Amino acid sequence: MMTLVVPNDLEERLSLEATRLGIPPVDFALRLLDQHLPPPIANSSAVALLQTWIDGEDAEDQKQTGSFLVQALDEDRLSDRKLFPPELEGVTW
Repeated sequence: MMTLVVPNDLEERLSLEATRLGIPPVDFALRLLDQHLPPPIANSSAVALLQTWIDGEDAEDQKQTGSFLVQALDEDRLSDRKLFPPELEGVTW
């Protein structure tokens, strides 16, 4: 629960508009907040997990995982042409 201190002039404007609409000022204030805030993230737990991966401090583990992924992608191709040629590491990928 949150308590907001609303300046008198804003409270008066809020009350006038709520009265005009025929609803309690608190309901009108909540409606305004809901209309003007971004919608909740549907997959917030997945987003939080991804963020922990991004913020992770184990750079060596990430480097090893990246190297393994590059190697696996290059080996599992029908073509002899590599997706990630070693001479372009740090240039294009």
